[in-house]
Amino acid sequence: MASAPVPNEPLAPIIVKKITVVAGGHHGGAWKVAYADFVTAMMAFFLLMWLLGATTEDQRKGLADYFTPTLVKMREQSAGADGMLGGSSIVDADNYPHAAGQTGNMAITIPRDARGGPQEGGEAEQERRRQQIAQAIQDRIDSVERLRRLSRQVRVTRTPEGIRIDLVDDADFSMFHLGSTVLVPEARELLGIIGESLAGEGGQLIVRGHTDAVPWRSGAGANNWSLSSARAEATRQEMLRHGLTDARFDRIEGVADREPLVPADPADPRNRRMSILLKS
Repeated sequence: MASAPVPNEPLAPIIVKKITVVAGGHHGGAWKVAYADFVTAMMAFFLLMWLLGATTEDQRKGLADYFTPTLVKMREQSAGADGMLGGSSIVDADNYPHAAGQTGNMAITIPRDARGGPQEGGEAEQERRRQQIAQAIQDRIDSVERLRRLSRQVRVTRTPEGIRIDLVDDADFSMFHLGSTVLVPEARELLGIIGESLAGEGGQLIVRGHTDAVPWRSGAGANNWSLSSARAEATRQEMLRHGLTDARFDRIEGVADREPLVPADPADPRNRRMSILLKS
């Protein structure tokens, strides 16, 4: 039989115990980092599988070489390495793991029309060609007795653009009649010799006319610009009659007295000249 409650007895206090569980990381985020690493690795793996299946053998070799780390120790005793007189000859095969057909100093394919710069022998080739053209012109002039005295009027020089042949006037000789575009007979013969000498040479031609700075009389209706251009065209026309085709000429130019051969004396007759550039 239960005992009756005691009147006015205080109630027992209720105690609430709160337990806080602290997990590693933010809200248990450590597993998320591990899972992200796993997904990234799987993505890289499937990407690698796709690349292996979608590339050729040569492309795979290129990829392998690209990701191969630099091996310093393997380079030290390779061709021409490891300081002065160290290593082996520069023509020996490199001592690298991915030789891929290395056979020493590999050859370089040079385009057929390329001549190169001074280090590649292009300058020597241009000089040899200039000498050949100059000698061919000189031999043809020497074969005509009445033209021998005019050999000094012909100058063959090498320029960055090619080989330039200058026909230069002086106090005793002029290619054209005064103030006109009419060639004198000797000039026609000289241009014939030059045309025949260049007929067998490859390359485009540029004809440039030059005048002196002697002013025209007022009311003449012409000037040095028009005269130099017209003389360049007359020169081209004459050369067409001696083995050169119209397709060989790239352009004709008239520069009047703006490029004097004798800058100290713009009126010097040597400033009157025709330049024929054989482009390299």
